[in-house]
Amino acid sequence: MKKIINKPEDVVKESVEGLGLAWSEIVKVNYEPMFVYRADAPVNNKVAIISGGGSGHEPMHAGFVGYGMLDAACPGEVFTSPTPDQMYEAAKKVHGGAGILFIVKNYSGDVMNFEMAADMLKAEGIDVENVIIDDDVAVKDSLYTQGRRGVGTTVLAEKICGAAAEKGYDLKKLAELCKKVNGWGRSMGMALTPCTVPAAGKPTFELAEDEMEIGIGIHGEPGRERMKIKSADEITEMLAEAIIEDLPFKEGDEVLAFVNSMGGTPEIELYIVYRKLYKILESKGIKIARKLVGRYITSLEMQGVSITLLKLDDELKELWDAPVKTPALRWGI
Repeated sequence: MKKIINKPEDVVKESVEGLGLAWSEIVKVNYEPMFVYRADAPVNNKVAIISGGGSGHEPMHAGFVGYGMLDAACPGEVFTSPTPDQMYEAAKKVHGGAGILFIVKNYSGDVMNFEMAADMLKAEGIDVENVIIDDDVAVKDSLYTQGRRGVGTTVLAEKICGAAAEKGYDLKKLAELCKKVNGWGRSMGMALTPCTVPAAGKPTFELAEDEMEIGIGIHGEPGRERMKIKSADEITEMLAEAIIEDLPFKEGDEVLAFVNSMGGTPEIELYIVYRKLYKILESKGIKIARKLVGRYITSLEMQGVSITLLKLDDELKELWDAPVKTPALRWGI
């Protein structure tokens, strides 16, 4: 294992501490229990949006805390769900009187712990809505889930719902919006290499030099198929066709196209994928109205790529374009 770390047991704490020091004008860090929150929290009369999950997927979620996105994020240990007390204390810190929206990726530990935190908050008279993101078309059930995994659409939901909260959407309307984004988003990823969890010190799985895994999960869970490495165009076709057929997306649709690095894939390769994705969608009469290309939901240093397509309407386009200022996503300000 080659990593630029100190002690494996200190990786998450030291990384979050560094994030807080680097972006102190945007976020602050609470250590016991650990969560990252907006420097200007609580924002009065605005629904507070909180997400979280295991670390190792940076910049998700802590990198998306700030104006126009999340009010707080709860990082667990690497690939391990955060605990209910993290969500509970984060919610208490950022609650501005208009309720709490929890955006939860569909992994068993995350779902259970966010539900426990919601119950604790409701017992104190705080309104809470939990919305599950389950957009991965690769497999129905996986090692960490009951049903589909929550992946790339999570980033898009956090941005869109964050903008809506700033505009004054109430909790019920915001939860319905989040469900709409989840319902209109589909994702699928692939990997060329495994990743290494610092505490484990060895790769999460094995892939031969000439192999790739199609439909991989963000924790290294198995996908649809292991096969010999294909070209970038062939990989893009496999991912895109599975996504397009699932919703299904159709001629005349406008979409947000999100091409994401799993951590170790450089931009030079991501744009090759985007190029082919653009041509595939164009041939089907589907217009890319918005796009996002880069490293936003990762699996440590895994080499691989994921594609997310989100069907758009005027409401979603307006909210996507709205100003955002977080460590990892910034425009319009």
